[in-house]
This record gives sequence, structure tokens and C-alpha cells, in this order.
Amino acid sequence: MGMDRKIEKKKLSAGKIIAAVAIFALVGFAVYTIFFLDRRSSETVKRDQVFIHEVREDTFQEFIEVSGTVQPVRSTILDAVEGGVVQEVHVLSGETVQAGDTLLVLSNSSLQLDVLQQEASLYDQINNVRNSRLNLEQNHLRLREELASAEARVSVLEPRFERDSALFAENLISSQEYEETLHNFQFQKRRYQLNYESYQKDSLQMQTQLTQLNNSEERMWQSLKGVQQILDNLVITAPISGQLSTVELNQGQSISQGERLGQIDQIDGFKIRAEIDEFYLSRVAAGLNGSFSFAGERYNLLINRVFPVIQDGRFKVDMEFTGDIPDGIRRGQSVRVRLELGDATTAVLVARGGFYQETGGNWIYKIDESDGRAYRQPIRLGRGNTEYFEVIEGLTPGDKVIISGYDTFSNSEVLLLE
Repeated sequence: MGMDRKIEKKKLSAGKIIAAVAIFALVGFAVYTIFFLDRRSSETVKRDQVFIHEVREDTFQEFIEVSGTVQPVRSTILDAVEGGVVQEVHVLSGETVQAGDTLLVLSNSSLQLDVLQQEASLYDQINNVRNSRLNLEQNHLRLREELASAEARVSVLEPRFERDSALFAENLISSQEYEETLHNFQFQKRRYQLNYESYQKDSLQMQTQLTQLNNSEERMWQSLKGVQQILDNLVITAPISGQLSTVELNQGQSISQGERLGQIDQIDGFKIRAEIDEFYLSRVAAGLNGSFSFAGERYNLLINRVFPVIQDGRFKVDMEFTGDIPDGIRRGQSVRVRLELGDATTAVLVARGGFYQETGGNWIYKIDESDGRAYRQPIRLGRGNTEYFEVIEGLTPGDKVIISGYDTFSNSEVLLLE
């Protein structure tokens, strides 16, 4: 029987071990690359070259800033009702005037001649109306006289007719004499009746005609008064008290009818007239609050009138002061008004920055302090003002985001902050 032989285990060579390790490392790298490696585009950014903001929850007030102009509460325009040549200048631009003060006197010889002719024509028409009224009254008096005469004849003939009737009944007068008396009496009675009817009709017509003549005369007197006031328009007076602002006027200067001479401003109060983009027309109404800074102080305003007419893509509003009016403010000054578009609410806020121009508010770089990187974060923004946006989705209070402009980035998905 033969002896058992010991079998020795084969040892791996060094080359095989190295090859196995290499294969294992390659497989591991492949798995890491496929499942764990961040393959998103990235670039390195220095932290001190960007603006970082911490998202917070706070009171949010939606507002816009608009340009406003200081205007008097009330202004009265001065236009030349009639044209002419400047004869006298009584008050200079910038002076304070009282209602009724004479400001300017014009002369217009052709207008004066025309007024005289119109006056003469109206006086002739008034005299014609008076003559017509006199003729009506005289005709009425004539008819009344004829009626009285006819009534007198009937009164005279009636007793005679009664006597002749009695005598004829007793055969004391002839039938011919009685018939003459009868016919004459009946004729006078018919004549009286006709005169009476004519008088009645004339009385009614006379009242209507007199009313028309009186109304016509009254209108002529009013026209005459208006014609005489035409010359008064050559004297320009102050309709209200205030500060006068006019163009430069000199003696001998020709002024056209309807030409703008200036205006008078009440200096006891001011308002702000602002122009707003038409985009906000549906959201701006009377009662909205506003404010502006002047000489280091803040002054409050309230919209009291909205002009819905749009010109050059903008509409206008008038705003009144709800408190003190700034000392030293002047008509025509420009101010920057902060106009509030609604009530203040609590919201998650992110500061307004240059990022919005690049992203349209659809995403932002959100910083992860654990790895020192900033990642693209989809967001949805709501209302905004000049300082903040309201965050609807995508961010929570405490998040840190980059709000500076993204135009220097290469559209990378990840920023490596140094």
C-alpha cells in the first residue's frame, strides 16, 4: 500500500492580486460614478463677490414708487376772452392778488366799434317792440270805445222800443213806425254783440302778444347787457385770491382771443399729482395711502381722485395731504411717492436683487452650508415692492440665497463657494 501524499495549496501570485484589486477598484469607481457622483455643471465662486440674503418671515407691504409733482389745491386759469393790445399791466407775475383786483387792461378799437353798432341795433329793436305794444294797446282801446258806443245806442233804443211796442199794441202808432223802431233796435243789439265778441277775441290775443313782446324785450335787454359786458372782458381781473403766474406781458403787446395769460394758485394748500404705469390701473383707487420724504421728514398722502384716461401708457392721480404740509414746498417741485397698493400682511420674504433679471423669479441659488455649495432652487414669487418679493413656494425662513446678479455665472447648476 502506497503512502498518502500531502497536497499543498496554490498561492496567488503578486500579479494576480494586483489585477484583482484593480478590477475591484474599477467596478467601485463605476458604481460611484453611476449612483453617487454629482454630474451637474459647476463653477467656483468667491463668497465675497456675491450678495447673500437670509430668507425671513415678516410684515410685507406691497407698494410702488411713482413720480409726483406738487400742485396747488386749486388753480384758476386766466385766458383772454377777447383779443386786444396790452394797454396797462397792473400786477406782475409772482405777486399775491385778491379776488377782483385788476391785472391787465386791453384795448380793441374794432371791438368797441362793433359793440356800439350792436347796441344801436338792439335799441332800435327795443323801440320797435315798444311801438308794437303801444299799437296793440291803442287798438284795444279803440275796440273798447266802439263797444261802449254800441252799448250806449242799445241803451237809448231799448226804452223807445218798449214805448213803441206799447203804443203799437193800442193802435196809437202805425205799423211802419213800429217796424222801423224794431229793426233799428235789433240792428243795434247785433252790432253790440259783434263788437263784444271782437273785443273779447282781441283781449285774448292781446294778452298773448303782450307776453311775447315782453319776453322779446327782456331778451333784448339781456343781449344788450351782454354786449355791453364784452368791453368789460378787456379788463382782466382776478377771479380768486392767490399767487399770480403769468407769461411776460408788456404794453403794446398783441394778445389773441383765447390766448393763455397765466393762472392764479391758492397758496394755502397743496396736492400731489402723480403719474402711474397703466399696468396698475385696475389696482389703484381713491383711498390708497402714500408717502414721501421732504427735508428729512416723512409726509402722508391719500389718493382722492383717479383720472382713468391713459396717455403714453400712464394715468394720473391726485393725492391730498392727510397731515402736515411741508414748510417750504413749492408748486412744480418733483417728489418720489411711495404708493401702497394694499394692507400690510405677514409673508415669507426674499430681498429684491439682480437675480430676478436672469431668472424671472423662477429659480434662485440656495446655499447649503454643510458642503459650502449653492444649488439651483425652483421658486415661485408673488407680490413685490422695491425691497422684497413675496415667496409663495420653494423657500422657507432661514434659507440663505444668492440675490446678486447671475450674469457672470456660466449658467452652472452648482456654485462652489470659497
